[in-house]
Amino acid sequence: MKKLLFTLAVSVFFLSSCEGPQGPPGMDGINILGQTFERTVNFQFNNQNGLQEVLIEIPNSIEVFESDAILVYRLEGQLPDNVDLWSLIPQNFFLGNGDIIQYVYNHSFFDVQIQIDGNFDLFTLGPAFTQNQTFRFVVVPSEFATTSGVDINDYNAVMKALDLD
Repeated sequence: MKKLLFTLAVSVFFLSSCEGPQGPPGMDGINILGQTFERTVNFQFNNQNGLQEVLIEIPNSIEVFESDAILVYRLEGQLPDNVDLWSLIPQNFFLGNGDIIQYVYNHSFFDVQIQIDGNFDLFTLGPAFTQNQTFRFVVVPSEFATTSGVDINDYNAVMKALDLD
């Protein structure tokens, strides 16, 4: 047993003290970090489409590419110690009497449009849903995938390409 422990200790010593020539330096990594901004807004009723709407411009300091995704969160409230509670939209609210509203959004490189849609006359929607609403916008960097040659309209071809037969 002593011989085994001695051999093991000597092996560990020699293996941990070996050094060879340093390899070539690697390429610098890319630090891709999404950007976030917040806005508190008041919705306005649009007579043409019957929706409550607001248009938020993306700050010039944030660069958005065509392939990037933007996620929008609505501030729901706060826990003790000022911990914010956020909900990803689209988000539904069931108001009673069968009335339903939904926060939805769309975006471009330059702005984000948030709308409140519903199954009743939204002109009558109260300020609890339309005034002083705070949203968080998260720009998720991404790039378009290169052409894989896979017909993404063919379920079987996609499954085969992903090796998920």
